[in-house]
Amino acid sequence: MFPSSVPPRQVKIGDAAAFVGTTPRAIRHYHEIGLLPEPVRGGDGRRRYGYEDMIRLLWIRRMADAGIALDAIRDAFADTAQADSDTDTVAVTDTDTDADTDDGIADTLERLAETLLAREAELRRQRTAVQRMRTEGSRAGLLSDLVTSRLKGLPEGSLRQADLDSLLVTERIFGPLGAAVQAGRFIALATHPDLRRESDRVDAAEEALDDTVAVDDPRVAQVAAERHAFEKALHTAIEDSGLAEGDDALFDLWDTSHPASADEDEDEGEDGTGRSSGREHETMSAFEAIGKMPYDFSPARLRCMELAEELAAHESTAS
Repeated sequence: MFPSSVPPRQVKIGDAAAFVGTTPRAIRHYHEIGLLPEPVRGGDGRRRYGYEDMIRLLWIRRMADAGIALDAIRDAFADTAQADSDTDTVAVTDTDTDADTDDGIADTLERLAETLLAREAELRRQRTAVQRMRTEGSRAGLLSDLVTSRLKGLPEGSLRQADLDSLLVTERIFGPLGAAVQAGRFIALATHPDLRRESDRVDAAEEALDDTVAVDDPRVAQVAAERHAFEKALHTAIEDSGLAEGDDALFDLWDTSHPASADEDEDEGEDGTGRSSGREHETMSAFEAIGKMPYDFSPARLRCMELAEELAAHESTAS
């Protein structure tokens, strides 16, 4: 699925922070400690972040959410240290209250109990994420259970880092269910070497449509036709392998495990004390997220994507 609007090729630090779910100050800190390379700067002297920068920021965010120290994340990216899976313990501090009545004290204790429950739930989530990462032996373990469970059993080395990057972005924009459905695409590619080779060829042809290629160049329409033909072949392989039927099971599983997802509390993101839980970024809509995630596509490549979509739409209407 391609974005319906033309995405930016680079974004400023504020949009980068909003997309990832962190703050500009945190990103500047990543630069200071060498966790994130300094990006290019625009004519106004401000940092500009592209696709690869955002991928790295998303992985940093997921690792930090899993309780991994920034120094350890930096070492992991540099491939100079062995991953350490220790989890930090949560320190509980006394809460002062000015309440003069038993009711006031009871309210304070109730808020404290809610805070501790939220912290315990977050700690369990971190432990689960770390254990998944250890079990998977790669960053695949930082994706949601729904996604990683669908990728189990694939031949070793058949899943590429670019595949994980794509799943990470899809999960950020469309949630775990969207990424789990997209995983069927990479399962088909991993189990059909001929389709993987054709995918690589079409991808390379699209990447060759750089800024030196005009939008009306005949190669644009040719590559669009090749993309359309490949997507048809991939869709057929997915249907024949039964992966599409697995998508229906995914939707059923999601509905069963998230019965109250449509009735979220209005104060979601609060930990019971009025403070942010740090996960409010997950409420960003898909439309907002797409507008903040840069894709370095040339005008010719964007036109190629549009033509491929038109071919698919025309064939769907005709059938």
